[in-house]
Amino acid sequence: MEVLRQARGQLAELTGMEAESVSSFEQTEEGWALEVEVLELERVPDTMSLMASYQVELDAEGQLTGYRRVRRYERGRSDARRGGR
Repeated sequence: MEVLRQARGQLAELTGMEAESVSSFEQTEEGWALEVEVLELERVPDTMSLMASYQVELDAEGQLTGYRRVRRYERGRSDARRGGR
């Protein structure tokens, strides 16, 4: 759990955006790989807010070694690419 907290904090520090959740994570040979959901643009109503998923890589000590945005979407829309999950 500490690794997840560190990743969210480091990503927020670099991007200036707060991470809302970690949607996936796995241990790799180099450390950790996570997908983090971030609020990019807050709108009214909230279901129209613009969200993004970031792929985040951490080393074995939990230090962020890289990140990239992999998709953007409106909070209120299902993701057809992933079968609506």
